[in-house]
Amino acid sequence: MSTDPLTEAFEAQRERLRAVAYRMLGSHADAEDVVQEAWLRLSRQDAASINNVAGWLTTVVGRISLDVLRSRRAHPELSYDDLVVTVDDGPEPEDDAVLADSVGLALLVVLDSLGPGERLAYVLHDMFAVPFDEIGKILGRSTDAAKMLASRARKKVQGTERPAGTVREQREVVRAFMAATRRGDFEGLLRVLDPDVRLTVDTPGGVVVTIGATEVAGRSSRAPGTAAAAMFREVLVNGLPGFVSWRADRTPISVLAFTVVGDRIAGIDLLTDPGKLAAMDLPDPA
Repeated sequence: MSTDPLTEAFEAQRERLRAVAYRMLGSHADAEDVVQEAWLRLSRQDAASINNVAGWLTTVVGRISLDVLRSRRAHPELSYDDLVVTVDDGPEPEDDAVLADSVGLALLVVLDSLGPGERLAYVLHDMFAVPFDEIGKILGRSTDAAKMLASRARKKVQGTERPAGTVREQREVVRAFMAATRRGDFEGLLRVLDPDVRLTVDTPGGVVVTIGATEVAGRSSRAPGTAAAAMFREVLVNGLPGFVSWRADRTPISVLAFTVVGDRIAGIDLLTDPGKLAAMDLPDPA
């Protein structure tokens, strides 16, 4: 039984396309949706009209991902499809795989701070070696403009490949942040926050994004659930240090997820939406 040539070509590229889409979007579920949409578009094409299937598919995935990024800018929303919260009982893992995951999360935080065009140019060129002339066509810009976007993105990304420290070292940074938050210690918060830290708060009323150490330090002492929490528990969120808080009746108030780069916090995700919290598999209070 013969297989359609386009199907074979697509399957040969599937993993690469998924990797491209994930680096563009930072969500496995969104990446899978993009790859599936690329397949649907390919299936409607005449094979004879495509000279380079791999290049055609990369272009399509890039354009779809760009549309998703632009939509996110207009309507920000957090994705918790890959968020796994587990008890942080220690001893902590300190092997290379954990550190690599930490650096990967830090990079995703930085990528989230890029504009859609910057992110596409950087991901496609620096991570997947797509020529700038092809990137320019996806963006509807010149080759030189695509190079400039990638250059700007590259400067912002510099530093995320530094060792993120062991899980124990990251946890100490997070503990210092939590202690300063409870005290309302603005200067203490500034000492542990990266200058370009990104705080994303998912509330019942929508998503609020704050960027910058001064702004985040100002908001953190008034973070939803800090004063009302009767119980806190250290957890691992996707293998990295975090916290869950509960009211006295054991109703969850929030999940805090941190990305630590070096000795500073580069990203904080704060989930306070009761509906989403109820749907998560959270540990019991200690």
